[in-house]
Amino acid sequence: GCNHSCTFCIIPSMRGPLVSRPIGDVLREAENLAKAGVKELLIVSQDTSAYGVDVKYRTGFWGGRPVRTKLYDLCKALGELGIWVRLHYVYPYPSVDELIPLMAEGKILPYLDVPFQHASPRILKAMKRPASAENNLERVRRWREICPDLTIRSTFITGFPGETEAEFEELLQFLEEAKLDRVGAFAYSPVEGAAANELANPVPDEIREERRIQLMEFQEDISTERLERFIGREMTVLVDEVDDEGALARSPGDAPEIDGLVVIPAGEHLEPGEFARVRITDCDVHDLYAEPI
Repeated sequence: GCNHSCTFCIIPSMRGPLVSRPIGDVLREAENLAKAGVKELLIVSQDTSAYGVDVKYRTGFWGGRPVRTKLYDLCKALGELGIWVRLHYVYPYPSVDELIPLMAEGKILPYLDVPFQHASPRILKAMKRPASAENNLERVRRWREICPDLTIRSTFITGFPGETEAEFEELLQFLEEAKLDRVGAFAYSPVEGAAANELANPVPDEIREERRIQLMEFQEDISTERLERFIGREMTVLVDEVDDEGALARSPGDAPEIDGLVVIPAGEHLEPGEFARVRITDCDVHDLYAEPI
């Protein structure tokens, strides 16, 4: 893995009730990491968009100044550290809309990991998930109007109990319209003690898996098309590894270990951990290829 980014949790537990860490603690930790040379922070929690809800957006203090326990205020403050800030597990609530201008201004990375999970309203309800597909499509459109370079990563579940062929088609239609940049998919698997185990009409194992493969193949063209728009453009990348064959870096659209890479064949002079300017020359389904400027 890469040694130059760092993950820290806003909310300690990934399960159970949401407990927001005091914002002063989070910002002090982030500041110390930045001072220690960390170049990228991954903001991770069970539901990052709900940060501060449990403490009624209580005001904390950082560097002697008041800061509300709210995702917008956290991102604005983190954006002052001069390093990459990447958001994960952000549900598409209306409050997320106000983060997009921060991305357009370059304060935080134009990247959102949004666990949409499905597109059928009935399945989303059965999953006990908020939001409806129409609102989500409209929201994605609006986000991209404000910040055209926004990269959206999401995950979906195929074969949830009761999912019909028509509902699976609805999911593919959603992907066709949303044109997400990065997509992961899981075939549904029963979790011990989960309420979904009791739902009627479980989908047979092989169909769950067939649908997962079909979804990933369907998405491949969309992901490639999204990367093609960068060809010929210049961008700043974060260098992870260098050897005599060149360098491996990541673009603002690549979270470590789950997304793609920027391959720089003539990048043997670059240093791991540095921000480098490159020109994108080519792409495939997952990765970009670039030359140093």
